[in-house]
Amino acid sequence: MKRRLVAAIACRNQGARLYGKPVQNLDVEHGVRIIDNIISCLKTIECIDEIVLGISEGVENEVFKTIADQKGLRYVVGDQIDVLSRLVNCGLLAGATDVFRVTSESPFLYFDPVEELWRRHQAEGVDASFLDDVIDGCGFEIIALKALQESHDKGEKRHRSELCTLYIRENHQHYRILKVVAPSALVRKDLRLTVDNPEDLAVCRTIFSVFKDSAPRISVPEIVKFLDANPKLIEMTAPFAEAGYTTMYRWG
Repeated sequence: MKRRLVAAIACRNQGARLYGKPVQNLDVEHGVRIIDNIISCLKTIECIDEIVLGISEGVENEVFKTIADQKGLRYVVGDQIDVLSRLVNCGLLAGATDVFRVTSESPFLYFDPVEELWRRHQAEGVDASFLDDVIDGCGFEIIALKALQESHDKGEKRHRSELCTLYIRENHQHYRILKVVAPSALVRKDLRLTVDNPEDLAVCRTIFSVFKDSAPRISVPEIVKFLDANPKLIEMTAPFAEAGYTTMYRWG
């Protein structure tokens, strides 16, 4: 059976520190939003067969239906807290065998290893492939749909959340897992490229302004070189870096 890889993006506008993170502008003048760059980048990755938005219930999230329609994408609508169910339903809607997961507030995907990891994911017959220990916001996960469904069925409330692969990680002995570590230059706990605070947004806007000619495939290694040459930008997000990494990659 031919495997079908579907990118599922869980979308919602609620946020305690910064409202409407996915629809914040990276380029104010040209109206390029965070989610625009994510979707455009995913569309350049040949192994991704379809992109589906998993939209949270609530009138404040209606904008994502409009975005999906404008970009020719399908979508599902589901529970605000149960992000895992939305990802599962994205996969079911698109007939996926596997789900490619990225977050909706992280504009700069480390896309370089995607094709090779998908090849290995299939060839080695694994349930989940994780790109771990990479800069916060740049990673991705490839998970068999059946493993996500099992996570939802067997997991607890804390697993049916934005920590969508927590059940698999805590019960890793029951799954075939391929864990890939990023190049050492991208293992940087002092950096973050996800938007959760106004300072994060300011840094990502600066990065986009410098590299927009390469958009949507903006090189993460080049971003790192740019940040190292501009340490004041690193200082802006430093207060949030340590906390961000504490919630990532939990293993049982």
